[in-house]
Order: sequence, then structure tokens, then C-alpha cells
Amino acid sequence: MDQPILIVGAGMAGLFTALALGSRGHAVTVLERDPPPPAGDADTAFADWNRRGVGHLRHSHAFLARLRSIIVERHPALMQRLKDAGCQELTFASGLSPQVAQRYRPQPIDETLTVLTSRRTTLELVLRQYVTELPAVALRSGVNVSGLAGEVRDGTFVCEGLTLEDGEVLKGIVVDAAGRSTNTFDWLAEAGIEVPEEAEDAGILYYTRHYRLRPGMAEPERGTVPGAGDLGFIKYGVFPADNGCFSITLAVPEIEEALRKAVMKPEVFDAVCAQMPGIARWTDVERSEPVSKVFGMGDLRSRWREMAPEGRPLAVGLFPIGDGLVRTNPLYGRGCSFAAVTGELVAQTLEAQTDPTARAVAFSNAVRGELRPYYEDMRTQDRAAIKRARNALNAAYRPSFKAKVMKSFTDDAIAIAIRRDPDLLREFMRGFHMLEDSRAWLKRPSNGAKVLAAWATPRAMKRKWYPVKLGPERGEMLQAVGVDPQEDPRRLGFAV
Repeated sequence: MDQPILIVGAGMAGLFTALALGSRGHAVTVLERDPPPPAGDADTAFADWNRRGVGHLRHSHAFLARLRSIIVERHPALMQRLKDAGCQELTFASGLSPQVAQRYRPQPIDETLTVLTSRRTTLELVLRQYVTELPAVALRSGVNVSGLAGEVRDGTFVCEGLTLEDGEVLKGIVVDAAGRSTNTFDWLAEAGIEVPEEAEDAGILYYTRHYRLRPGMAEPERGTVPGAGDLGFIKYGVFPADNGCFSITLAVPEIEEALRKAVMKPEVFDAVCAQMPGIARWTDVERSEPVSKVFGMGDLRSRWREMAPEGRPLAVGLFPIGDGLVRTNPLYGRGCSFAAVTGELVAQTLEAQTDPTARAVAFSNAVRGELRPYYEDMRTQDRAAIKRARNALNAAYRPSFKAKVMKSFTDDAIAIAIRRDPDLLREFMRGFHMLEDSRAWLKRPSNGAKVLAAWATPRAMKRKWYPVKLGPERGEMLQAVGVDPQEDPRRLGFAV
């Protein structure tokens, strides 16, 4: 393919697309408005890299098995560099509780369920260095794109390149990897092309703090209380990273106004962590020390933009990818995997098709087939979580019969079956890691039978498989961390 490719943005989506294309020999120019990383190691990048275009740069990240598989299978040299930089690999077996570990029998497929973990800055730094060494890739930092070059023909925007802020015009196929702050859809609207989209709030805010293990200390072993969980009024997760670092993320429903304001204070954040056994052993002052402030992240929305509604492309020669095209609540860490997958889809589409219209349709269909199930799954979970948070604050709420049955099916059937059967957990995790449709495992008759058997088992006979207490009840937590009960949403007249 002789036509050059222009990628807007050198975040995860832009870099993975440049990796996919550049490793296949395609001429690629990546345009990034932020400055390059500072000279130095992973710690320097975390401390000093100015990435105003990536608001979640210093939030917790874990890179799902789908993303790792792309690196391992297509770019083994990059995988080795990531390991050399301190990135960790967490295996399926290492995530099992002590109870389940006793029933576990290794399978060859388990290797494909390995998670890659590091600070986001570490992975992005190593990936950027690797990509820019590819002979076909050029990366220009400090470049501002001011518009799309092209025109509307017969109701379709024919993109021919990019216009830069200094007036320079670059010709080529455009990949928009500018993320949540992309201007592409505004530029299309100005040209008369309205891109249909679905969007709704995830109903939650994220708060992250980073820590480092003290000299001579190791990460805690997997215990009975998991390092991630949901107390209803707050979700939590521990994220092991690179070079002795790890982070804690607390996710608080929007409606919990008093708690989400308070948790931005480092002392309150640490006090909340101390109340939950699954993370208290990580943040114990004997084991680790905090090395950052508390980073907050809002505007968490699910969004799906459709570039070829009913098979008719709205633009050709233009491929929006990453968060600008599809994004979900980052709860499951799928954003970077979405980026890597769509980067591969761009490369596959450009190699399989030559006609611009056929390319646009094929790419849109491929994105829908690959990502739509996970988008819908996360959106459904967000809606349910928002409803639960509101119900928890409504003293008059009484669940309907249907709600009780659904909760029982989740708590007494699905959760129990997964916890006591490593083979079923393995099936579930394939969907979680985007190795198949996240709903596929439960549709298999053998798996459905196991779930129904768990539901039919009397509670007394499955008592040991229910989760241990993750932390205090809401009122206890507020009191323990010093949140004024007078600021309770019910007292403030919050709609519940």
C-alpha cells in the first residue's frame, strides 16, 4: 500500500496502531500534541511525564489477557522489553483463592489467561520506544492538528489527510487515536456529517493512589479476602505494578457525594483502605509507603459511535479508534485492550481491502463484532450498579420479587458455582479477558447445568463458598473515616 498513514495521538490506541501497521512495513507518521517523555527510567516517566491529553495516565491499570496475547504472539521482542522494565505477569493460578487453589488442576489454556501489570507510564514508555525504532514509523511530538483535509461527496466525507495548526497539510489515510478529547466528530459535524452515538454516565468516580513496597518487603500472598471487591457504596481494587510499585483504586458512586469528596484527602483515602482487609495488608505502613497524591477521575461515560450506520459509511479514508470511538467504564480495564484490538483491526482492514468504501464498512463491522458485546455487558452492569446505589440510600426501598430472584441467581448460583469450580472460573475468565464473548460461557449447557446445580444446593451445604466480609457496612465506614453523617445524601435531599 503506497498511501501513507497519519495517526493522531501517541497514547495507547495510537501506539498500538502504529505497532500493528509499522511492523507490517506500512509508512506511518504519528502526530502527538504532548511533549516526549523525559529522559530516564520508569520512575522518571511516572513522576515527570506531562501527558495532558491522557487524564487517566496515573490511574491504576491492568492489561488484560487479550492485549497481552497480541504482544506475545506478534511482538515477542516487545514482551521481553516490558519484562526487562519490571512489568509483571499474573497467571490464572496466582489469582485463585486458597480454597479454589486446592481444587485446581493446570490446563494448557491457562497461559492465555495471564495478565500484564505495570504503571501505565511504564508500559506506554516502553511501547513508545519500541514503536519509534520501527523503520517505517515516524513520531512527531508537540504537533497540533487543526482539522481534517477533504470534502463531502454524496453524503460521505472523503478524508484526504490532516491540516496542522501551522498551516501544513499532510496527505494520507487518517487514524484518529486522540482519545476522549478528539475533535474529529466536531470537524465532521462542521462539514455536515453527524455521527450517531449512544452515551450515558457510568454513575461512578475513580480515586487512585500509588504506593511502593519498602526495602526487603514483598507483595502479600493471596488470602481469603480478595484484593478487589464491591461493598455497594464503594468498590476497591489492588493493582500490582512494576519495580516494587502498586496502586489502589477506590470507585465511589456519584450519589455518595460526601464520601467521594472526602476520599480525595490522602489521610481519608488511607483510612478507607485500612478498613478493608483485602487491601489493608498492602497499605500497612510496615509493608509499603504512599508515593503519590490521590488522583481523581470523573466524566466516566459509556459511548458508542457508529461510523457506518446500516452499512453506509459516513467517512472514508478516516478511522476513529480507541476512546474516541468506543469507551466503557474502566472498571474491568478494557480500554487499553480495546485500543490494541482496534489497532490490529485497522491494519487487517487496510491489508484486506483496497476500496475506501469497502474498507470503511469492513472496519465498522469488525469493531462491532469484536467490541459490542463488552460494551453492552458493561453498560448493563453500570445501570444495575447505579440502581443499587440509589436503593441503598432509600430507607423505604423494598426489592420486588423479580429483583430478589435475580439477586439470588447472581449471589447463590453464578457466584457460588464460579468460586467452587476452577474449570468454570476458567470459562468465565475467558470472557472477562475478551478472548470470547463475555456472555458465551453461561450459554453453554454444561456450564448452565453447574450454575443451576449450585442454585439448587441448600445454603448450609455451600456456606463455605460465600464470600468473606470485605469490609464494614456503609454507616460504619463513614464513621470510621470521619465523614460527617450530616452530609449523607438523604439529608442533603439527594434524589434517591
